[in-house]
This record gives sequence, structure tokens and C-alpha cells, in this order.
Amino acid sequence: MFLHRYLGKAARRWPDNVAVEEAGGSSISYRELDLLSDRLRDRLVHMGVRRGDRLGFWIRKSIDAVATILGALKAGAAYVPVDPTAPPARNGYILADCAVAAAVVESRFKDSLLAELATHGARPRVLVIGGSGGGVHLRAALDEEDRLAAVPAVETAEPSPDDLAYILYTSGSTGKPKGVVLTHRNAVSFVEWCAETFAPSSGDRFSSHAPFHFDLSILDIYTPMTRGATLVLFGEEVGKNPRELAKLIADTGISVWYSAPSTLSLIAQFGQIERRSYPRLRLVLFAGEVFPATHLRSLVKQWPHPRYFNLYGPTETNVCTWYEVPTPVAEECTEPMPIGRTCPHLESVVVDVDGRPVPKGTEGELCVRGANVTSGYWNLPALSGNAFIAVGEPPTYYRTGDIVVEQPDGNLRYLGRRDRMIKKRGFRVELGEIEACLYRHPEVREVAVTALPDERLGMKVHAHIACRHGGKLSLIELKSFCSERIPTYMIPDVFSFHATLPKTSTDKTDYQALKAMG
Repeated sequence: MFLHRYLGKAARRWPDNVAVEEAGGSSISYRELDLLSDRLRDRLVHMGVRRGDRLGFWIRKSIDAVATILGALKAGAAYVPVDPTAPPARNGYILADCAVAAAVVESRFKDSLLAELATHGARPRVLVIGGSGGGVHLRAALDEEDRLAAVPAVETAEPSPDDLAYILYTSGSTGKPKGVVLTHRNAVSFVEWCAETFAPSSGDRFSSHAPFHFDLSILDIYTPMTRGATLVLFGEEVGKNPRELAKLIADTGISVWYSAPSTLSLIAQFGQIERRSYPRLRLVLFAGEVFPATHLRSLVKQWPHPRYFNLYGPTETNVCTWYEVPTPVAEECTEPMPIGRTCPHLESVVVDVDGRPVPKGTEGELCVRGANVTSGYWNLPALSGNAFIAVGEPPTYYRTGDIVVEQPDGNLRYLGRRDRMIKKRGFRVELGEIEACLYRHPEVREVAVTALPDERLGMKVHAHIACRHGGKLSLIELKSFCSERIPTYMIPDVFSFHATLPKTSTDKTDYQALKAMG
């Protein structure tokens, strides 16, 4: 099985069902999407794209972008999406790094991208489309190409399950993005689990809030195809506006929502949910970061009818553990929800710093193996090798870098990142624990804690806070509050107040930007 087969099956069984809809109203049926992606497949093969190649694209989220993804897969290529809002230098580096054979690019991005690619000595073939939206721009570009030189139809590729399906670039510790490579086997394993677990129907309407260079998009794009459901695209321009998002979720009849918790937190606080009705909303899925209990409780109170799931996993595994949130969320609950149990098609183990399994109830690093899990990073063999660990008999496990503890009921609780653990005055300090403490303060809306080397303190712990009602809190009060909940050596050295915390393009807290502030 491979990813683009989902589209072929849906086009045969539900040809007239709406496959993709843009929040602005444009839509495309499964039959039309199948035909449009076929046309792109034919053009890409004519341009020299072959099985095993990479196809890059720099297109805003749209029907055009979805058709490009599927056309690339049908040609046998792996797709490489770049962030439409990212600087040209970053996007040029990404597409040059993975040596794309061709790229589909909006005209507004063409010149800057080609200039950046040239600095890396890369000259892929480029298909330029006038814009994005409704599929009309991709269709028009293909019409013009056909007018100049028609191309014959070719057979859709049938790759090996171990052929690459896509490469998603994430931040790298070296300062350059690193490409996580995922095969058809990896992706299909995940999509099949989603279809079984969340039981979509042809009447479901899935949200697409995450950008296509973020791993949440894999659930968004392919799970609806398994049952002929509709994918509703939420563009970048409304993606961070909670009031507009809440309105669109109601107006477009979303039944399955999936996003980072920070987006749902903002919707709960500022979306004015009470003004609208959400009768179709049956599932609320979240992943990517910790969901503060106070905000989750507020959301569940306002949306009491859906089922809520905490999905956990790095890009390298997509989702590897899951937990259904008991609702309503108890008032006395102040800790984040567990990340749950390992997905049934995967295996996990919790290990100590020496790579040995730890007893139940002892904290350690979560390691995962199975069909979902990446084989490593594009063209980074040393990093790929270091990402895996042999535990007992081979095969090896992927090291998530996340510290967890197994609770008595068998669910895993996330404690923080291995690389966010510091030592201060000889004590081990987990920055996530300080964040959890500050989130318990009733006036704290957002918090992120960073640590930087300091000549006087050794490590300076800096708490960045956004308050519910704006403004600042008393430092004496905050330190007193912390002193009642965490050891003295864990109390932040510096507190800064912000209207809102900076976010990455995938709506996660931008810790790098905060560190740059000092």
C-alpha cells in the first residue's frame, strides 16, 4: 500500500464527494482531484521526474498544494514542502539540500527561490503557477504547458513501501534545518491506525489547520481519503486568529479538529465559542506540545460533546502514543494530561542515561520502534546513527529525547525534553517543571522558560509570561507563588512579561526567539 492509492480508491467509490474545500468556499471533488493530480503527474514525468526523486513545492495552503502533493506521489517522487512564510534563504537551502529534481512554485516566490538555489549550485526544473486557490492556478499552468507542448499520459507509479513519500524539515541543533525522511510504509501505517481509531465516515469534515511542512498535516490530508470525507483548509491568514477560527469551525461544520494545543487554548479564551453552535464537532485532537490543564478544562466546558485525544510523537514517529481525555476535566486537575499508551502497531521502552530499561514508575527517555518510525535524516548519517539505540536484541529504537514516567495505570506522563534538563548549583532542573508550576497561577495565560549560561549564576533561568489581562504581575508575588510549589533552586532568576509569546510557523512556542531575547 502507498499513499496516493487512497485517492484512487476514493475517486472510484465516492467520485462526487467533496475531497478538499477551502475556507473561502472553493472546492474540488475526488474525481476532479484525481484528474488534476494525474495531469501534474504526466507533466512532472515529462520534466524528468522519476521514481525516487524529490519534488519541492513553495505554495500557500490550497487545493493547488494538495494536488501537487498527490501529483508528486503519482510520479513516484517524494514531496518536500517548504514553509510559505519562511525566508527564501531557508527554503532555498532545504530544496538544495535534498537535491529536488523539480519544484512547483508560485510566481511570487520564483525569482527569490531561483536566486537562492543558484547559490547552492542547484538548478532543478521549475513549474511556475500564477498563485494558489481553488486549483485554478495549477490547472491554468498545466493548460499553458500543454498548449506549448502536450505530453502523453503515463502510468501512476507503484513504488516500494520503503520508497520515500515525503521529507519534512525541522529545526536542527546545528542551526540548519534537518530533513526527516518518511516512507510510504511509515505513513500508511500511521494513516491506517488513524482510520481504525477515529473511524471517519464519508460525512466527516476534517480541519486542516497545520501547514503542510508540519507532521500534523499527514493525518489531515490522508485520513479523510480513507472514507471519502472532506478536508477543509484553514489558511495561514486565519490560522492564528482565535475568533475567526472559532467562527469558521462552526460555519464550515467541522467534525474532526486537529491542531497544536496553543491554538485550542486561544480559541477557549478568545474565540467567543458561546456565540455559535457546533453540533457536528465529534473529535478534538491535539498534539505537538503540552496542553495546560486550565485551558483544556475551559475548552471542554465550552465544547462538552466531542471526544478529546492527546496525540504524542515527534516528527520522526508522527504519533506514537495516544490518550483519550476523560471529560469533564476535574477542577482539582492541575497537571497536564498523560500522553497515554503506545499505539498498538508500535513498541516502546523507557531507558536510563545508559540505555537500560527502567522499572515502571521511574523516569527515563522514551524510545520507540515500529512501522511508523523514520529511518533517519536526509544526508546526515552520523545524526541518523545517533538517533537510534539498541535495547536488548535488535532492531533498534528511535530515541525521542523526551523524558517520561509510566504511571500505575500504565499511561505515560510527559516530564520534559532531555535537552531542556539543566543543572543549577549542582541540582538537576527540568525547565518544563517550572513551566507547569507557573501555569497553575490563575493570572498566567502563557509561559515559557529558557536557560542560558551565566557567569554569575552558572545557568540563568528566565521565565517569559503572558498574563490573562495583559500587564505584569508582582515579582514578589510570583516568587512567593513558586516557592510554595517548587524548590528554591528552581525559581526563575528573571521574569519577563509579553502581550503574547512568539510562535513558530507550526504554532509552537518559539524558544529560540525567546533565548535570543536573553
